[in-house]
Order: sequence, then structure tokens, then C-alpha cells
Amino acid sequence: MTAAPIRLAINGASGRMGQALLSLLRRDARFELAHALVSPGSVHDGEPVWLGQALRHAHDWSQAPALDAVIDFSGPAGLAAALDHCLAHGVPLVTGTTGLDAALQSRLETAGASIALLRAANFSLGVALLTRLLREAAAALPDWDLEIVEAHHGRKQDAPSGTALALGQAAATARGTTLDATAVCSREGRTGERAPGSIGFAVVRGGDIVGEHQALLIGPGERLELGHRATDRAIFARGALQAALWLVGRAPGHWQLEDVIASPR
Repeated sequence: MTAAPIRLAINGASGRMGQALLSLLRRDARFELAHALVSPGSVHDGEPVWLGQALRHAHDWSQAPALDAVIDFSGPAGLAAALDHCLAHGVPLVTGTTGLDAALQSRLETAGASIALLRAANFSLGVALLTRLLREAAAALPDWDLEIVEAHHGRKQDAPSGTALALGQAAATARGTTLDATAVCSREGRTGERAPGSIGFAVVRGGDIVGEHQALLIGPGERLELGHRATDRAIFARGALQAALWLVGRAPGHWQLEDVIASPR
């Protein structure tokens, strides 16, 4: 007997990630797109999601049907509305929205007691595995120097990348410290000797690089290199869909992308 498809809502359907998700969903029989949300005032509001299909973009949750999961790549206001709906109806939530204020962060922390919730800065399954490997390596080699090098396209606004910082935090936690205490994000001039236990970051920006992250653990006479290179932005949408599929039926709590790769469906 074939399982019924997962009834899914995409919040932020007109954005870059939303469009990538819609493209994949059109040919993924595991899912049924049941609701596609855009921001109020969007030019897409009320338009068909796909040509020849009855489903239309909506700007709120009032007409949302019964759902099995929600994927959110919108903005803080959009995420807050999605969270309201998920809490009211007990729907699992996958979100990659960033730039949240303290109040919304607190709401998300509390929401884990009521619904299954998975948040990530990067939905690449390969980066999730890289994070696990780096955590293990940093703990096993606590005295080795650690440098993290990341590269992205020239239009990226922040540095180091959120993924690079998350990798650094994973390594710092594995060594019993914090990134605030160990991070070195810039070097210029006469910096003096490298501080023992520090985690250095280096940044490359240019062209159309999708995303590259490399962790260098450097010891006496040898070096361990762990890295990941993204060549297609669709990997992030695929990872979010895999996370949604995995999250359906899970107990309330805060889940991680590493949980998804640890016990895939």
C-alpha cells in the first residue's frame, strides 16, 4: 500500500528558496503542495502557483487546509504567523528564516514543547555531516589549531557566513568552550603569535560561488582538512524537503538536520 503524500505548506513561496522548493515539489510524489504563502501586497498574491493548476498563492493562513508540515523561508513577520498556525493546529515546522529578534527567538524556544520544530542556517545535508565530523575531530584533537575558510559569491552581505560560524560553534562546544571566547575573525598588521585554542576565520568573496566551507585542523607535522563545496543551490531546497519528510510524526521538540542524516527515512 502506497503511503499518502505529505500535505505541505510553503511560507515565502515567491522568494529564492520558495521558488526552488516549488520547482522540486512539482515532480516529487512524496508531497502534495496544499498551501503557498507570499507576503501581503505581493504581486504573486492570488496568482496560480503553477500554470494550469488550481492552487493559488495566498497571503495569510485563514484558508489553509489540513497540513502535515510547514516549510518556512520568509521573514520574521512571516515566520511569526506560520508559528501561530503551527501551534494552533499541532503542525511540524521547518524553518530557515534568520534575522529574528529576541522575542521571536524566545517564542521558538518555547514552541518546542508543543510541536516538532527544526531550524537550520544551512539545509545542505553535506554540511550537516561536515558539522558532525568537525565536532568529533575537534574533540579528538583538542590541542590542534583550527582555521575555518569560507567562500561565497560577491553579492553576499555578511562575513563570516552563518554556516562558518555554526561550524566554529560546533567545534568550540566540542572543546568545552564558546565561539565568543575563541573566535578570531580578522588579522591585520603585527598580530603577534596565534593564541592557543583560538578558532580563526578567513573569508573569500567573488564571482558566483554558491558556497564553500573548509575546516583545517593543524598539528605538528600534519594537517587534517574537512570540507564541503556546494555547486547547485537546489541542494538547500532538497535538504529542507528531506527535513519536512523526516519531521512528520516526530515528538515535539527541537530537532536538528544532523538528526535527519542520523536516521533517514
